[in-house]
Amino acid sequence: MLRTQRSLRVLGPDDLPEVTGLLARDPVVNVVTDYRARTTQLQPRWLNGEVWGCYEGDTLLSVCHSAANLIPAMADTAAAEQFAGRALSQGRRCSTILGPEDAVETMWERLRHTWAPPREVRRGQPHLEIAGEPAVRPDPAVRRCTMADLDVLYPACVAMYTEEVGVSPEEHGGASLYRARVAQLVSRGWSFARIDNGRVLFKAEVAAASPHACQVQGVYVDPEFRGQGLGVVGMAAVVELALRHVAPVVSLYVNEHNTPARRVYERVGFRQTATFTTIMF
Repeated sequence: MLRTQRSLRVLGPDDLPEVTGLLARDPVVNVVTDYRARTTQLQPRWLNGEVWGCYEGDTLLSVCHSAANLIPAMADTAAAEQFAGRALSQGRRCSTILGPEDAVETMWERLRHTWAPPREVRRGQPHLEIAGEPAVRPDPAVRRCTMADLDVLYPACVAMYTEEVGVSPEEHGGASLYRARVAQLVSRGWSFARIDNGRVLFKAEVAAASPHACQVQGVYVDPEFRGQGLGVVGMAAVVELALRHVAPVVSLYVNEHNTPARRVYERVGFRQTATFTTIMF
């Protein structure tokens, strides 16, 4: 029996129902791509990039978000290889490749011989989620931030980003853009913090959300207050607030080697549902 040949094309607004239907098969793992598809309506001017679809006949099998991040979703080996071929033909436009490890590793195996060496490769990242009450009592001092908090919150966001990524978001004139991103999350009610006497002791944000799930990023405890349990009760509060106000499942992914953070998430009640790879340029 002959198999229908696979094809790849750039998707647009008319494809949105098909894309969201596909991503809903694994809605928590795919929350970032789902969020981007919904918020941009797959309009190129809002995507600042493209979304590629891998088809077998008329059936959409998988997609790949191609912008600042290159993110394969629902991609088997054949689809990942096709996405890598498309990326190879365009040249590197992304700063990061991330997503489920099998797809990312397949893409990188083809791209690594041509693209410049990455700044860092983070393999074995546990993808975690929680859909019910946290296992520990939340910190009552953690709350949703308001725009009045922005001046105090912003330096903590810069510190967290620099510590996590290895470069400052303010480099190369990026301060205004990054501040606008922090302000956007605050305005959406997606920024959470414990602020005592004008100092951010703990903070985290929701980076993306869909009707099915949200993804947390930017978890940070002031270095002077680490080891005191603020991360555990702070994350418990973020889970409680996000489940109440944002989405029915809270997810995140964490570096494999970050044992303290993994212990925090385990104590809060997160469970691993997938494994990611992130390649940073």
